[in-house]
Amino acid sequence: MPRIEAVDIAMRFGRITALDKVSLTVEDGEYVAILGPSGCGKTTLIKIIAGLWKPTEGRILVDGRDVTGVPVEDRDLGYVFQNIVLFPHMDVWRNATYGPWARNAPAPRLDAVGREVLELVGMLGERGLFPAELSGGSQQKVALARALANKAKLLILDEPLSALDTRVRLELRYALRRVVKDLGLTAVHVTHDQEEAMSVADRVVVMRKGGIVEAGRSEDLYERPANLFTANFVGENNFLEGSVRRVVGPWSFVELRNGYQLRVPSADSMVGDPVVVAARPEALSIIKEGVGNVLPGRVESRRFFGATQRIVVRLFTYDLVSVDLPSAQSLNIDRDVMVSFPEASILVYPRPYAGLQEALKLE
Repeated sequence: MPRIEAVDIAMRFGRITALDKVSLTVEDGEYVAILGPSGCGKTTLIKIIAGLWKPTEGRILVDGRDVTGVPVEDRDLGYVFQNIVLFPHMDVWRNATYGPWARNAPAPRLDAVGREVLELVGMLGERGLFPAELSGGSQQKVALARALANKAKLLILDEPLSALDTRVRLELRYALRRVVKDLGLTAVHVTHDQEEAMSVADRVVVMRKGGIVEAGRSEDLYERPANLFTANFVGENNFLEGSVRRVVGPWSFVELRNGYQLRVPSADSMVGDPVVVAARPEALSIIKEGVGNVLPGRVESRRFFGATQRIVVRLFTYDLVSVDLPSAQSLNIDRDVMVSFPEASILVYPRPYAGLQEALKLE
């Protein structure tokens, strides 16, 4: 399996800098998801890795060999595009085996490869159907089979699920990861969908404005994001701005508007430091008694999501916070409540000099 290195990659289109000195290593057999909002440079990076585009600066190495100038057709990789591209006049079997057929593979080899890849993606039983007879999810499975049929050890996935329905996307997430791991491939998967990235990848790379802001395991990015952008973009978060009023051992007491305070992990904070407190909606709860690390507020809205509900509370600090609760818990609009902030679930960040909203901006 190949080890992929992007070294100081820069890409400029006239005065626009799409990538600014980006470096990334994908280890042998690793499944890496590149996650970021539209326009962050993730598709540009993957096209450079694949050889579709040549960077303005920097190098692409495969197992230590410089392949920066090698065209895509001469690289040992499979590519699955966002837009499903199948030959409409060919059935599933011929679409899946097109690569080996075009390289004049003998009939026994074509038969073995076709059966293997179509069985892997669960489409062997539909091998005689044409693309027009297939659902979008089934078409994308055939596209994946075609990429696998080339026996490449590197798989490039460019927003492969974004054009599909939600239920089909969920099904294909697990199919993708299973196939990649069963075959021992190295995979690079671009997406703007946080859940998709976290569910398929060994490691997630978060991009913003042409650069990498953080990379790590899904659990680490979700539970312990290193910066405010990741905390906001990966999952959902509530943010409260305040200042440290006192520090007692491992705890800091952060004063919010209207004089309310929260006890939070100190995170090396000093008295007087401006900070941002972050807490995920599922970590918060609504309690009857004002005991512990709580803030008062009033319920503004409720949204039903089946087993759970999203409660939006206007705190008496004037901040809006979202709280995820079981749907069975009854709460009326305009009811005064106490929102509990468990200390172990709170993260604290220095308040950005340019302001919180600038740190959270997607563009």
